[in-house]
Amino acid sequence: MFLHVGNNKNVRLRDVIGIFDMDNATLSSVTRKYLSAKQRENAVESAILEIPKSFVLYLENGEYRICFSQLSTSALKGRIEELNI
Repeated sequence: MFLHVGNNKNVRLRDVIGIFDMDNATLSSVTRKYLSAKQRENAVESAILEIPKSFVLYLENGEYRICFSQLSTSALKGRIEELNI
């Protein structure tokens, strides 16, 4: 099954490691450094053209990747719960 994170971007549900709120997660300098490092590695993609509300950390072909989403963490969680019914 796939999790739709916005703008036709889907992530395989079994590969999702975590879903993080941008406002809370980016308060930590460690998280900001991690996101910057992933961006330099070209391991970041965006499912939006506007300011992201959340990001999804997932595994693809053995590499950790990040996808920014305009959907809130609660909306993404709700989608996962719908898939698991």
